[in-house]
Amino acid sequence: MALSGLTALVTGATAGIGRAVAVQLAQEGAEVVVHGRDAQRGLEVVAEIEATGGAARFVQADLSKTEDVLRLAEEAGAVDILINNAGVYKFLPTSGMTDELFDLHMDLNTKAPYLLVRSLAPGMVERGHGSVVNISTLAAAVATTGTGMYSASKAALEQLTEVWAAEYADKGVRVNAVAPGPTRTPGTDEMDAATLRKIAETTAMRRIAEPEEVAEAVVFLASRRSSYITGVVLEVAGGRLSIG
Repeated sequence: MALSGLTALVTGATAGIGRAVAVQLAQEGAEVVVHGRDAQRGLEVVAEIEATGGAARFVQADLSKTEDVLRLAEEAGAVDILINNAGVYKFLPTSGMTDELFDLHMDLNTKAPYLLVRSLAPGMVERGHGSVVNISTLAAAVATTGTGMYSASKAALEQLTEVWAAEYADKGVRVNAVAPGPTRTPGTDEMDAATLRKIAETTAMRRIAEPEEVAEAVVFLASRRSSYITGVVLEVAGGRLSIG
């Protein structure tokens, strides 16, 4: 129960990596604020956490809207751990991008984390401790066809990670990021076996990650076990293929 007495806000916590992170943080003793847009799924995560003796509550918000982001920060209260996981990804060539889709990626993947850090980090500073973990993607570092909008928004988030880490390092607040590679999600569950194999073959381990494997890295960076780590982007991607 290393996180007992701490409150953690996990955005996009109703499925995939976010859900796994919320569950693991609760297992470590944190009280978890589960965020999502779907109230039914959010309450299911809360029930899952409470069934094993954990503490959680759900806050619904649309993080593409500034007013909802600020309301989430207010309703979350005094947050010690912030996991910026919520995001959107639409894979399109540049010719197929629309202004609306570009704005959506930047608003949800970059601006929402910025607003949450701006709102919640001052409280962490006042209390003398805090940890922020931003969920990025391997595609921010490795050029991938069709991911221009998504990759750009996450690359911006990685730059903010480094800036925030430097800004808050002497104030007791650490800021890091995790960059997952291909990970099992509700979306991959709908793929055929051949497509999944093709995706898995892009990693040195020749398999995709389970959400719980990525969550382990996120929880490590969120916890005091990583007390001397800040400003890093940790790839959790199964290793890169060698050339030749």
